Amino acid sequence: MSKRTRRNFTPREKVAILKQHLVEGQPVSDVCDAHGLNPNMFYRWQKEFFENGAAAFEKEDRGRVKAEQRRFAELEAKLKKKDMVIAEIMEDLIAEKKRPGGR
Repeated sequence: MSKRTRRNFTPREKVAILKQHLVEGQPVSDVCDAHGLNPNMFYRWQKEFFENGAAAFEKEDRGRVKAEQRRFAELEAKLKKKDMVIAEIMEDLIAEKKRPGGR
């Protein structure tokens, strides 16, 4: 009884294997035999490759991302300032309550 070890392929390796069939025209059976790969796994990779292929062509709108980052930083600074003001008000309120005759 021979025990097979499971091999993990990197994303680059998977693409290279798919390319052997899709670009170079090698039969799936030959590609799978060469890599010790089950054909079902090959077809699963191929399906995933085509379903997610559009991501390779999508580019983020860098201007929009930078504007969002800038806005985030501004809101963060504003929130920090509000926290400081609230802390000062709380200090004053506590000090007022501690004084004789305070609330």
